[in-house]
Amino acid sequence: MSEQGKGSASASAAAPAPGSDTYKGWLFKWTNYLKGYQRRWFVLSNGLLSYYRSVDLCFMRICAHGTDRTQAEMAHTCRGTINLATAHIDTEDACNIVLSSGGRTYHLKASTEVERQRWVTALELAKAKAIRMMNDQSDDSGDEEPTSQSDRSEIQGTLKILVSKLDDLSTCNDLIAKHGAALQRSLSELEGLKVPVEGGEKIKAVNERATLFRITSNAMINACRDFLDLAETHSRRWQRALQYEREQRTHLEETIEQLAKQHNSLERAWREAPTLVSTTPSAQTTNKGRSERLHKEEASDEDEDTEFFDAMEDSPAFITVTATENTQHRRSQSNLSGASGGQPNDWNQDDHMSPSCNDVSGKELQPRRQRRTHVPDKPNYSLNLWSIMKNCIGKELSKIPMPVNFNEPLSMLQRLTEDLEYHELLDKAARCDSSLEQMCLVAAFSVSSYSTTIHRTAKPFNPLLGETYELDRREEFGYRSLCEQVSHHPPAAAHHVISKRGWTLWQEITIASKFRGKYLSIMPLGAIHLQFHSSGNQYVWRKVTSTVHNIIVGKLWIDQSGDIEIVNHRTKETCQLKFSPYSYFSRDVPRKVTGVVADSGGQAHYILSGTWDDKMESAKIIQSSRGGSGSEGKQKTVYQTLSPKLLWKKYPLPENAENMYYFSALALTLNEQEEGVGLTDSRLRPDQMLMEEGRWDEANSEKQRLEEKQRAVRRRREAEASDALDEECDYDSGKEYEGYQPLWFHQRRDSVTGETNFVYKGGYWEAKERQDWSMCPNIF
Repeated sequence: MSEQGKGSASASAAAPAPGSDTYKGWLFKWTNYLKGYQRRWFVLSNGLLSYYRSVDLCFMRICAHGTDRTQAEMAHTCRGTINLATAHIDTEDACNIVLSSGGRTYHLKASTEVERQRWVTALELAKAKAIRMMNDQSDDSGDEEPTSQSDRSEIQGTLKILVSKLDDLSTCNDLIAKHGAALQRSLSELEGLKVPVEGGEKIKAVNERATLFRITSNAMINACRDFLDLAETHSRRWQRALQYEREQRTHLEETIEQLAKQHNSLERAWREAPTLVSTTPSAQTTNKGRSERLHKEEASDEDEDTEFFDAMEDSPAFITVTATENTQHRRSQSNLSGASGGQPNDWNQDDHMSPSCNDVSGKELQPRRQRRTHVPDKPNYSLNLWSIMKNCIGKELSKIPMPVNFNEPLSMLQRLTEDLEYHELLDKAARCDSSLEQMCLVAAFSVSSYSTTIHRTAKPFNPLLGETYELDRREEFGYRSLCEQVSHHPPAAAHHVISKRGWTLWQEITIASKFRGKYLSIMPLGAIHLQFHSSGNQYVWRKVTSTVHNIIVGKLWIDQSGDIEIVNHRTKETCQLKFSPYSYFSRDVPRKVTGVVADSGGQAHYILSGTWDDKMESAKIIQSSRGGSGSEGKQKTVYQTLSPKLLWKKYPLPENAENMYYFSALALTLNEQEEGVGLTDSRLRPDQMLMEEGRWDEANSEKQRLEEKQRAVRRRREAEASDALDEECDYDSGKEYEGYQPLWFHQRRDSVTGETNFVYKGGYWEAKERQDWSMCPNIF
């Protein structure tokens, strides 16, 4: 027993604290029934427990001095190793330890209970570290782009050490709690003793447990000290690295801003530059003939009004051929067909449009009513997210009121009406004799509806069920528009517009959205129908996906992406539009839109190009040929076109628009009060009116009241539906509950697309003339 005590003493002298990375000492290991327990030297390091024979005195001296061993020495002296990451640690009695991993089991015995507890503490800490190291290695193996910078590797390594030390603290805390509970039980037993002999034994047990508690506490204190030392050592380095990253980000932002300003100034200078005087057709013919005789291989490049475009299905980039003043031609790639300098006044009969498209004889010129040109400036209210969150505690998700801080003082019905901002494109298309020319204008109209969204990051008000919005511009522009919220779950709005200038538009839009962490995708579902009265041409298309970026952190910005297919169901002609998503690394023009107009046989006739926030242009195709292979190995089709002509140009925003929610000229008039509108019109919505006036606190209260009123109406309607369902079970009652029915729209099956949607059933404008709104529900 004295020899064991010496071994224990030497182990205590050689072994560091249990919280250290390496632990060494003597233990007795069970070998077999003949030899029993044999004394072995155990080394715990890097999550591995290895043992050696006691006769390896040379190796024991190496371990005692902390000298590193080579792999050859380890293989020669080590008698066995067990991985603690997959091991199970158990204690049988006061001095025994049982380790099992896989099919191997080690039965170990310490000389005293205190020594046993030291080893158990060290083994548990080592096991926790081994598990963390295994998880970190599995995480690191999945990284696709490991960093090669030494500083970043050093910081990551330091962070891992800090996390490891923090986990050591957690493990030690658990052990302290465990030993403290055992100590408390022993003290409780001591208080209940009556026999003096038993009292002496219990007092001894209490002393041993107090010793264990002190050892574990010391280990925790050492781990805390190591953690603090590391944190203090690296805190300044992290601060310098963080400051450097901030400076680099600021510098990058300033550089991008300067480049954007330079780009805008160059584009503005290019637009303001005088257009080169084009040669006469006869001169072009003469030059072309002379060039054909001299350079037959470049015969197709000699027309100054000729450009070449890649086919849309192969590449969104266009290849253009432009002429210099010295009539020397060069090929260059351009992302916009506007590089040729086409101007709005370039439209003429010979190049593009038939005379009827530009005829204004049928356009009624009426004196326009003077409408408002501004709204109250947006208040500069700070948004306190905590004040919103604390009001949400204990409430259902559907009952959480979102403040008007996220809104603009317009409803979704009014935003839908904003699609008519450039209604004159449809007026012009109605006068076209050529359906292909008409398709170009319809495509420009479909793109123009997104021009108002570039700065409009605020959310419109969700319409109440049964809410309507009318826009009567019949005297000024010849059209009347009516929207109604026909469904609340899912939210759906129906829209109908009729113009006395020869067209009718209707649509039913349901909004689907998906939150994807950093951005929000808004997907309008439903088709837009447009019919021209004289020709009977009916066009159908769908909207693209809108994406709101930087939802959590950063400045909000909006992008449009996806494809639009416009189909003329009478002639089967099509237009394929592509909205390219914005990318910092793309060489394309931001917010780019490209398209091809083709006949029923698939032959392309027009190339469309531009941006959804500025303008759209059209270029007539006069010849097509097969070009070289693209980046994907596909052969490209090269379109030879005339100079591009302007289809649509965005109106400039009103003065002080940045303080008026970036409203366009039309949007500023949408909330203007009108006489005789329906009682459910969005202009009469009180929370929206209060927000526009800058009284946001009152608007929030009113918004919450309206939402609660709508929920009460929905609950009553659901109760009525439930009662009607119960009555259906009674054979004497044949009455069927119809549910909610919109006032001005009803569901019909479309004869062209075969889809069922809400269409205008009439009666609204007649009710307005009579000023009979008795059928309107009280929703406000």
